[in-house]
Amino acid sequence: MQGFGGVNDIGEVVEADRAHIWHHLSQHKQYETVDPRVIVEGKGMRVWDAKGKEHLDAVSGGVWTVNVGYGRESIANAVRDQLIKLNYFAGSAGTIPGSMFAKRLIEKMPGLTRVYYSNSGSEANEKVYKMVRQISHRHHGGKKFKILYRDRDYHGTTITALSSAGQPQRAMQYGPFTPGFVEVPHCLEYRKQWDVEDYGRRAADAIEEVILREGPDTVGALVLEPVTAGGGVIVPPRGYWERVQEICTKYNILLHIDEVVCGVGRTGVWFGYQNYGVKPDFVTMAKGVASGYAAISCTVTTEAVFEMFKDDPADPMSYFRDISTFGGCTSGPAAALENMRIIEDENLLDNTLRMGARVMDNLRALQDKHKVIGEVRGAGLFNGAELVKDRATKEPADEKMVAAVVADCMAQGVIIGMTNRSLVGLNNTLCLSPALIATADDIDQITDAMDRALTKVFG
Repeated sequence: MQGFGGVNDIGEVVEADRAHIWHHLSQHKQYETVDPRVIVEGKGMRVWDAKGKEHLDAVSGGVWTVNVGYGRESIANAVRDQLIKLNYFAGSAGTIPGSMFAKRLIEKMPGLTRVYYSNSGSEANEKVYKMVRQISHRHHGGKKFKILYRDRDYHGTTITALSSAGQPQRAMQYGPFTPGFVEVPHCLEYRKQWDVEDYGRRAADAIEEVILREGPDTVGALVLEPVTAGGGVIVPPRGYWERVQEICTKYNILLHIDEVVCGVGRTGVWFGYQNYGVKPDFVTMAKGVASGYAAISCTVTTEAVFEMFKDDPADPMSYFRDISTFGGCTSGPAAALENMRIIEDENLLDNTLRMGARVMDNLRALQDKHKVIGEVRGAGLFNGAELVKDRATKEPADEKMVAAVVADCMAQGVIIGMTNRSLVGLNNTLCLSPALIATADDIDQITDAMDRALTKVFG
């Protein structure tokens, strides 16, 4: 640690953390008696904490972010070089990295043409909500203002983003919320609401039922994750997305795909929606766009949507009156450009598909061995194992025992995740999202640790 701000005693860092840092997603009473975890270094798939312990990171920085792994000097150098040349200018003007990344990104997204920069997934989604509301005012007499969201999906942590949270525990104690957000049913067949053969289509039909109940002329947009992340790693069933597209077209509802987790390679294609042939009106992304090397998020849309904000240049209120101070700030797109190059040059999409298949094979083997695993789900390197007390009844495993599996893996030097304070009584899914650079040995080490932890906790 010597040379880092003059600190050569890691104990000083730990105590500074304990005294002054308010950590995300943490009950801090524990830090009165135990040291907060401080991560000091990362390389490839591994990180080291303040005590020198090495961990294999199977959650890409804790929240599905570090897609190309730690210690990428080429990304750091690209950011450094850009900051020396131009560190910042507001998004009211263009920059070289902002323009060039937008061009490269759009090349990966046929049918979409425009990129609006901000800093986080929450922000990117809020921009869509504002666009939808402004379109409603300018083109629909203020009527098509409602935004539909899905049970179990999550779209961010601001008050308005939480207004679209299909995860009740995320939103508890933060209301009242922004009006005009309406929930539609989830599409998790494992916990199906309808006993039908064509479940995917039936789950999508439920969206149409909500639209008809609310009034199609009042609904402006539908926001969905292509694969539900924190709500339990839910891969939509066959037929679901095709029907969703039909419904949105039928009722002139803008389709917003939240790719904050799935975007930029996580499922083995550039964007999760591309697995299903969907043509969205908006796509939002953040986390993996620059693999955590700089803050960046994007709201991407069509030329048709963009043109709706050019309808009356003489009206001073006719454009999108929004700004994100650091949105598109030069370091973000500079990092994103190099991140994209790495994914292409190292064939990481192909690796994601191969290693994702290995994860699923290994998880199915664990399911055969451990009765506590009710179902395994996933797409690419985005995987989950739902734990249950009884396979027949599907009664969820106790949340504390699920957390004990995560803790035991951590003690073994492997970091995995779980659904966390999201769904009352249903925080029972173990979550994996290793970096796209994962090797077969990495995958086996992760699932072997899970095997040992499941045996220790559940027998």
